[in-house]
Amino acid sequence: MSLTVCVVGVPLRAHYPGTSSVKEALKTQKKLWSSEDYSTFNDEVGGGCWARILNQNYVNGLMTATISWNLVASYYKDLPFSRDGLMTAEEPWSGSYVVESPIWITAHTTQFTQPGWSYLHTVGHLAQGGSYVALTDGKGNLTVVIETMTRDHSVCIRPPLPPFNVTSQNATFHLQGSFASIKELQVWRSQFNFKTKKSSFFETLTPQKLFDGSFTLELAEDEVYTLTTMTTGQKGSYPDSPPSARFPKVYKDHFNVRNPPFSEAPDFADQTGVFEYYINMTDPGPHVFTLRQVVTERPVTWAADADQTISVIGDYQWENLTVSCDVFMESMKAGGVFIAARVDKGGQSVRSAKGVFFWVFADGTYKVTNELGQ
Repeated sequence: MSLTVCVVGVPLRAHYPGTSSVKEALKTQKKLWSSEDYSTFNDEVGGGCWARILNQNYVNGLMTATISWNLVASYYKDLPFSRDGLMTAEEPWSGSYVVESPIWITAHTTQFTQPGWSYLHTVGHLAQGGSYVALTDGKGNLTVVIETMTRDHSVCIRPPLPPFNVTSQNATFHLQGSFASIKELQVWRSQFNFKTKKSSFFETLTPQKLFDGSFTLELAEDEVYTLTTMTTGQKGSYPDSPPSARFPKVYKDHFNVRNPPFSEAPDFADQTGVFEYYINMTDPGPHVFTLRQVVTERPVTWAADADQTISVIGDYQWENLTVSCDVFMESMKAGGVFIAARVDKGGQSVRSAKGVFFWVFADGTYKVTNELGQ
């Protein structure tokens, strides 16, 4: 079996390993990945979390990949884990988006490396706190990433972060072997500036000159540096985001899309089950185009998901509203459907959701409840 395994998702801690790998994982001598990590509110502390674990997952745990859950926070902000992505785009109806600090922290590594690059063994912690890693393409190129994130400005959602200290320092680096001949490195810097609240991200500085393969940096707290032989780095630009807006007060959808670009209808957020566009060719009337629940058996789930299939849409703050929909039950012997308003929970907590639920069953009966579980 060992021959068929290429990567190990750090056993026992594949999710949110806290930058350390268990001994059993290290003994496999396989590539180690943090297969689900980050999941932290993407303010500047979240950016600090991302900066710290991107480096220290390798420094402490020899993990060569850190996979963020999730990449883009594109779900209703009142659902669990609001803004737990590298950037935020949660209003498809307005087009509003925010490029958050974790995007620029990611660029410190990904703009100056490529798949196939390797970490060097000469990585570690700085004398006054922080860490550094170095990567190479094996063809003479070198990228060094340095972070000096303080404890309170780099807390992730999990696991608990033990106390540690980081202070300003001068750090000297000595390049050896084939890298000793490097005369100049491109420099990119991010400064969080929590005191002034005037952070600057991914700015290019004057190239760093090297003398006999050595250079010294004056490092402050809560900074990220990249020094690299790569000259292709650039801070991309993007248009101003459209203004944020609440969900439309009047909304309807007939799902009349013959060749949809996606299987999911816009603005719906499935919580349990899966709803997809479906063309019902047996309908002679106005319901050829529909949204169909396509999971017919409850899967093995990792959370306390609801027994019912649920997709949410709308504004969490709505109270007085009218909801209507046309429904077809494919089975006339069992099952049913419901619509609901004023629902107070979603995600892994949806099983205990309260609100106003109107149920219609296949046998022709109906009822109204104030809890999903009734």
